[in-house]
Amino acid sequence: MNPQILKDLVTMQMPFGKYKGRIMCDLPESYLVWFHQQGFPPGKLGEMIATLYEIKL
Repeated sequence: MNPQILKDLVTMQMPFGKYKGRIMCDLPESYLVWFHQQGFPPGKLGEMIATLYEIKL
């Protein structure tokens, strides 16, 4: 697991969608499950959401 992603999860905001502006680690589990079912976005954001999914669920 990339330590920088863990740091970013507690400092970066969600850049789009229903939870735009919310700190990544505060995203609700239901939103993470939805991304898991629909597919994570490409790039670093997708890695961050996938990592958060693994941590929370």
